[in-house]
Amino acid sequence: MPFPYELAVGLRYAFSAKRQGRDVFVSIISFLSSAGIALGVSALIVVLSVMNGFQKELRTRILSVASHIEIRAFPELETWETAEQIARFNPRVIAAAPYVSGQAMLSYEGVSRGSLIRGIEPEMENTVADIEKHMLSGNLTDLRAGEFGIVIGMEQARMLGVGMGDNIIVIVSQGTTTPAGTVPRLRSFKVVGMFDVGMYEFDSGLAFVHIQDAQRLYRMAGVSGVRLKLDDLFDAPMVGREIAQSLPFDLEVRDWTRSHANFFRAVQIEKRMMFLILILIILVATFNIISAQVMAVTEKRADIAILRTLGASPASILAIFIFQGALVGVIGTLIGVIGGVSLALNIDVVVPAIERLFNIQFLDKSVYYISDLPSDLQSGDVIVIASTAFFFALAATVYPAWKAARVNPATALRYE
Repeated sequence: MPFPYELAVGLRYAFSAKRQGRDVFVSIISFLSSAGIALGVSALIVVLSVMNGFQKELRTRILSVASHIEIRAFPELETWETAEQIARFNPRVIAAAPYVSGQAMLSYEGVSRGSLIRGIEPEMENTVADIEKHMLSGNLTDLRAGEFGIVIGMEQARMLGVGMGDNIIVIVSQGTTTPAGTVPRLRSFKVVGMFDVGMYEFDSGLAFVHIQDAQRLYRMAGVSGVRLKLDDLFDAPMVGREIAQSLPFDLEVRDWTRSHANFFRAVQIEKRMMFLILILIILVATFNIISAQVMAVTEKRADIAILRTLGASPASILAIFIFQGALVGVIGTLIGVIGGVSLALNIDVVVPAIERLFNIQFLDKSVYYISDLPSDLQSGDVIVIASTAFFFALAATVYPAWKAARVNPATALRYE
């Protein structure tokens, strides 16, 4: 025999075609157990892949507009070049750009929307952010000092009803004193570009102007701060602390993990909770394995007794039934891994097909930060899920196999 007889007997018990009576019922329970494990493993792989995709997509889209680190001053930073030079001493800082930030109201033909106005130096801004990659019309370089051009998000343009070349009124809260009293300050800006980041918060509430135009609009002599880009975005917390030690105490240094911590913390918590919830599917399936194995041991008491009289040791009987039960877990785990990986890799095809078939939309742009369902399959997650499922299935076989190993041959054959 090319492998131990325990494996051969276990395979025969698992795949024997001659089944009758309770053997058929045991087979049905075993099949359902294997299907339950496969379903749980597939669901876990797909859900964790989608959670990883959300985290990755969220980080990518945020950092395409935001920056790795910001040096901010209140109310303004007059000598931003000094702060830039201090930050540049750190070898991991590869780019820097000043900015002016302020709230404003955009108005066009009676329609008004609130927005965050960011004044930028177009050439320098392209070195710290990837907004240029998301431009649908125009370019950031179309923003020129003194021409009062503005680049807005596609959602904001749709809500205002504006197009390229239209003039919109930008109203800021800082008042202008006149003989009639204090009135809000306003300025006409020409739309010279539109972008679509794919994140509703930015596409509907962010606009770019030239930094000198922003300074005139908000009557600032300096800037709001300096944006930095690093060679590795995951080093931002450490680099931020190092830079803060060299800057004056009245300047604030914030990295992207602090500015958007709630987003990433929420995704991480949801990922852990979904893992715990979906692991219950696998646990239910393993309880079915225990039931099936207990019934199998009861049905095979005579066979166990015969094997014992032929010289099989209790350890051999234990191995037979552990192998038989573990086989259910292995088959379910393999099917689940294949199905889960296949679905996770093709989620961008499957989900749109379901949306078209049932005429629904899972992620509404106006509600969710990301309107598409992303997927990022990680081999580490697959290994952890498969190992956990197999461990549960293997653990479920221990008690029934132990009961089988304790069967007394004389007692089992007394009524046969």
